[in-house]
Amino acid sequence: MTTTAPLDGYDTDVLVVGSGPAGGSAALLLATYGIRTLLVTKYGWLANTPRAHITNQRTMEVLRDLGVESEALALGSPSHLMGDTVLCTALTGEEIGRIRSWGTGPATATEYSAKSPCEMIDLPQTYLEPILVDNAAARGAKVRFDTEFLGLEQDEDGVTALLRDRVRGDEFTIRARYLIGADGGRSAVAGQLGLPFAGRMAKAGSMNIVFKADLARYCAHRPSVLYWVLQPGADTGGIGMGLVRMVRPWNEWLLVWGYDIEQPPPRVDEEAARTIVRDLVGDPDLPVEITSTSLWTVNHAYAEQYASGRVFCAGDAVHRHPPSNGLGSNTSVQDAYNLAWKLAMVIRGEAGPALLDSYTAERAPVGRQIVERANLSRDQFGPIFDVLGVGGGSDAAAIAEGIAAIRARTSEGAKKRRQLEEAIQLKNYEFNAHGVEMNQRYVSGAVLPDDSPAEVWEDDRELVHRPTTRPGAKLPHAWLVDADGARVSTLDVVGRGVFTVLTGLSGGVWDTAARACGDALGVPLRVVRVGDDDCRDAYGEWSRVSEIAEDGVLLVRPDGHVAWRRATAAETDEAAREELLGALRRVLAR
Repeated sequence: MTTTAPLDGYDTDVLVVGSGPAGGSAALLLATYGIRTLLVTKYGWLANTPRAHITNQRTMEVLRDLGVESEALALGSPSHLMGDTVLCTALTGEEIGRIRSWGTGPATATEYSAKSPCEMIDLPQTYLEPILVDNAAARGAKVRFDTEFLGLEQDEDGVTALLRDRVRGDEFTIRARYLIGADGGRSAVAGQLGLPFAGRMAKAGSMNIVFKADLARYCAHRPSVLYWVLQPGADTGGIGMGLVRMVRPWNEWLLVWGYDIEQPPPRVDEEAARTIVRDLVGDPDLPVEITSTSLWTVNHAYAEQYASGRVFCAGDAVHRHPPSNGLGSNTSVQDAYNLAWKLAMVIRGEAGPALLDSYTAERAPVGRQIVERANLSRDQFGPIFDVLGVGGGSDAAAIAEGIAAIRARTSEGAKKRRQLEEAIQLKNYEFNAHGVEMNQRYVSGAVLPDDSPAEVWEDDRELVHRPTTRPGAKLPHAWLVDADGARVSTLDVVGRGVFTVLTGLSGGVWDTAARACGDALGVPLRVVRVGDDDCRDAYGEWSRVSEIAEDGVLLVRPDGHVAWRRATAAETDEAAREELLGALRRVLAR
């Protein structure tokens, strides 16, 4: 077969290795931005098990910017079916307690709904990946299944990747300007690059059992994604307790159970899996269809560098942790959201290559935070065990005795109940960590700090999201009203792959400056003046959160983060042009 080399010497602009949440998002974003993209995966199709599932508001905002939020909402379980997290001895057994989760409780519902136009949903990976990859292909990305990454070589001008067609068996090369390794927790790309990692792998063992069973009578009255089960051996490994996780309400499930990592991995055949399911549900006669079983290890590892030369890594390739807090796929999508616009602007010649250095600077601290948070959440079952007086190897009698002590109608029982409430409240850091999900503050060359005093956190930074327009933070959500009277979010008037100059009705000096700067740099700049007919501040919400005067300005990056701000207008048109042009040149490494 004769092939013709492309005129520019590249087969594609960006080669994406891996089709999970990070790779699928990267391909969709790059294709949306008009960048030639090839996505390859060694597998014959997309995710075949519903591993990741919690889809937080920030990820939904990314999907909204990409125009696929409605597809996610149509396939995901809504927040009102997610929130009654249950701690129990079995689904039919004793309840130890419940936790209002994912912002569904009275104390958090308003805080969550006020901070984003999007709701959190439960979207298993088996549904998320097709949304990402299908839309990437529809927008021009090329997708190759059964294509395994073998290695790479890079030089000053590009990356040459060696791939193998697993159907035909032949090997071939692809020449790309850049490569993204989004190939999971055993990333061959990260391994070849020798990216430096901190932490350790395989600190505990877990098994997944995917099954179908009608559990509506045990769950529909306390709708939740997660039912945590304390049974003998629950804390010998894995994620802290046994878990029965809803995949589809209320007939498709994923069960997680630990095993001793110091012993040989267990053999989980269909009969053993069925026994474990019935034990955790507490129904010995439950009809169960086992769909799949798999073993995995709990990791506590994060990369300290996300890139080497023209090769970048994202997702589980650079942050490896248990599923606690539901941060994995969310952080992976957001890695891609951070990287894709930078690659697009560099490839188009709108930004200097040094812009790409900001990827590691901005995302590596987030990766470390979520790895440490997820592992700490796993460990925070310990205080619950301590109050119950149970630990590793406890038998059913010891667990029953501990629960009986909690139920005792005595002063000692009252004391234990207060202690249990406090121990359960600690789990808010796993199930209501709104700040962990939304409070990212980027520090890099692509962010220009102003002279504001240091940020003061009056509320718990991990639990409460604090919106701000400080450079490095994501733009706050506020409802505006368009020309037809419909509500639009401030997040709806920025993004979509371009920088936005955001000011008010009296900020005409910035409108003029933006047009001049766009022409001077050859960079598309959107100008939004809050107060115009198509984005009126009808509720006054923007004026309360903007932290700038009406004639001030924000320079908002394509990923919705504030790059630069000026609280008031410049004195002259020329001064405004020079300030904005200088900010753009610095941010874009021009």
